[in-house]
Amino acid sequence: MREPSETGSADGGRRDVLGAVAPTAAAAAVGAAGRPSPAAPAAGEAAARTLGRTGAQVEPVSLGGEGILRTTGRHREAVPVILEALRLGVRYCDTAPAYQQSQDYYGEAFRAAGPKAREQVFLASKTHARDRDGALRLLDDSLRRLGTDHLDSWQLHDLRELEELDAIFGKRGAIEAVEQARADGRVRHVGITGHHDPRILLEAMRRYPVDTVLCAVNPADPARLPFLTTVVEEARRRGVGVIGMKIMAAGRLLQDRAASATELIRYAASHADTVIVGCSSIAEVRENLGARSLSFPMPPAERAALEARVAPRAGRYDTFKAG
Repeated sequence: MREPSETGSADGGRRDVLGAVAPTAAAAAVGAAGRPSPAAPAAGEAAARTLGRTGAQVEPVSLGGEGILRTTGRHREAVPVILEALRLGVRYCDTAPAYQQSQDYYGEAFRAAGPKAREQVFLASKTHARDRDGALRLLDDSLRRLGTDHLDSWQLHDLRELEELDAIFGKRGAIEAVEQARADGRVRHVGITGHHDPRILLEAMRRYPVDTVLCAVNPADPARLPFLTTVVEEARRRGVGVIGMKIMAAGRLLQDRAASATELIRYAASHADTVIVGCSSIAEVRENLGARSLSFPMPPAERAALEARVAPRAGRYDTFKAG
């Protein structure tokens, strides 16, 4: 089985770009079904959004499973990052088996934060296995590492080729694992992820009624193989929740000073229900989650101006797309 390359939102190089944004600390209440329910927003805090037909309440900015979390043996640095996000009331948390010890860090953080911490978030993990048995093995390992008996969303990870879809939806493919896990309660919702080719995600949505899609969203997107005018539009038509990744193009948009983190978060969260951003420190968690108090959505004219600004070097910011 192929492990994905970088697929989450490890937006390295991010430093001191949201220092003026104060962090918020509204905690998510837990509904009767064990999913986050809307809490009254603090002054200036963005209201929660609904993640498509999952019904889960999420905020514009969520915790990605990369950054310091996509490492091995960095528990002392990684676990406090998750604990701070939980303290600040994060609603959606992202991870994957392919992200090194990310799942172990989450499991340790949930244990440290107390028995209710896990149920206060919508927890998403993934499978890069395309076959039924391999996917189920990954799922059980994920549940063990995370210290939970279920995932709120289990995502088919990093879809790139039609042949992968044929394997997933064929006999003894991963979709059989999805159906079994949903039936026995190990998985509540199913999602797909990809940043390589929007046509593959469109075809996956045609083949199966997924609940969420995680795809690339940044202002370089319109220049080539766009996800916004294809995958996101189709997801909206179908009632599928949209999660944005690659919002800072792995930090390159920041490194080039092509845009500020504030602009990039506002842009992506104007298209997606929530955006995941990998963090390298507690300070970055505070900055990222503090962005929940920004003004959303970004006006169309402002989005268009940002797209025009990055367009001349768009190829530098979409290297994760198909060649």
